[in-house]
Amino acid sequence: MGEADPTVGRLSFNPSIRVEGRPERLTADAGAVLLRELDERLGSTRRLTSALIDPRRQELITHPLGELVRSRIYAMALGHRAQDDQDRLRGDPALRLAVSERSGDAALRGQEERSRIPDGLASQPTQSRLVEALSAHGNLSALHNSLFASAAQGHRALRRSARARRATIDVDSFPVSAHGSQSGAEYCGHYHEQCFHPLVAMLAGTGDWLDIALRPGRTHTALGLEEFLLPVIERCEREICQVARVRADAGMPSGHLLAALDGYERSGNKRRGIPYVFRLSGNKVLKRMAAPLLKRPPGRPPAHERTFFHELRYKAGTWDRERRVVLVVIDRPWELFLHHFFLLTSDSEQECDGAALLEDYRDRGTMEAHLGDFKDVLRPALSSTSRMKSHVGGKKPRVARAEGRDDYAANDANLLLFAMAYNLANAMRRVTAAATGTSWRLRRMRDTLLRTPARLLLHARRVTFVLRAEVTALWARVMRRLERLLPIPPPQSA
Repeated sequence: MGEADPTVGRLSFNPSIRVEGRPERLTADAGAVLLRELDERLGSTRRLTSALIDPRRQELITHPLGELVRSRIYAMALGHRAQDDQDRLRGDPALRLAVSERSGDAALRGQEERSRIPDGLASQPTQSRLVEALSAHGNLSALHNSLFASAAQGHRALRRSARARRATIDVDSFPVSAHGSQSGAEYCGHYHEQCFHPLVAMLAGTGDWLDIALRPGRTHTALGLEEFLLPVIERCEREICQVARVRADAGMPSGHLLAALDGYERSGNKRRGIPYVFRLSGNKVLKRMAAPLLKRPPGRPPAHERTFFHELRYKAGTWDRERRVVLVVIDRPWELFLHHFFLLTSDSEQECDGAALLEDYRDRGTMEAHLGDFKDVLRPALSSTSRMKSHVGGKKPRVARAEGRDDYAANDANLLLFAMAYNLANAMRRVTAAATGTSWRLRRMRDTLLRTPARLLLHARRVTFVLRAEVTALWARVMRRLERLLPIPPPQSA
């Protein structure tokens, strides 16, 4: 019997072009193996897997928990955000090698040699069951801890130094669009859409997420911020830096949060309080205090922009005491009126004058850029919703939700997986920048370095990646840079 014709068809605009399908090992995501190399040196998913509770019967497991977690995180980092993409990626040879816990080329040979080795990655239903298992309370805590640990280890490994003297924690909230009737998705009038409204804390300088908390869509910006932020600060000063500083936009500072930051005590240190700088929303009192200062100085204005700083003492109705507020006035020659805003800080004028305070606050723009990369490149999608079956045994079911399933916790687990995928991709971006000596945006790094096609050759139990000539030099630089990161030994078994 002859082989089937591999021809798919011919193109009408040029009949000499023929499209064929051949059983060759080709991939469009060769960079998955680079993600695994970086992941192993940082120990992120290995640390997470060791802390997770696997509810499955171990004797019936086909895909180990570590492979399931890597498969989901790597796919997210490569831009495959939907669980349905897992079915399409099951046979991708680069991903199979990257997520496999087996040595050599066993991940590619599959059932040709061992009956218990699957032919491909886990399917979409298996990934759905993984998210359901991760939504358990203990596993959610492990995800939060591993997210912080990935940021801390990335900070130490890429800086190749001990704890920093100071570090800044940027805090913000952002919308995650929801499509359908997911648990917790609500219409938010500020963003004019049905969404979730999570909180996120970022380590300034690296752009890694320290923690992220899912919240319903119709939630005020600062709701739950104190309970979210204080544990992050405590762990940050224990693992990353000696003194942490908080920076956030208007809407975040509340009386309870400011009192908690000012009264924060460090064990074994006489210094009290956490330094902070917030942008402050204007009100009638602040506008009345600023009115006499919003005047241009006498004389002809120059052709360039000027900035003036005025020191104020202000106490809101919910605050326990007066605090330092800096009025920033910007005179732009092309504008008729002066532009002004307020900055609230715990630093004294001797510690940080107005110019230095404004420069520090403007550095917060890097968080906006990283947050934009997270939303634009990874595009987090939360779609865990229990669907009612139309008929069960010929009858309509009495309950609409799946028994024992918490949709909100499943969405929380999904968001944490996206955050871990972002930290891994962002660490690869920093490695690429260090290797090339130029800055890289996350999308450019992913499309140039990670999502590159390759052909895989198997010979004598060895796997060879054949890349395009245009990317081989970049891969060589990145791989040399990765070799400088010391790998973390695996955890010792009890």
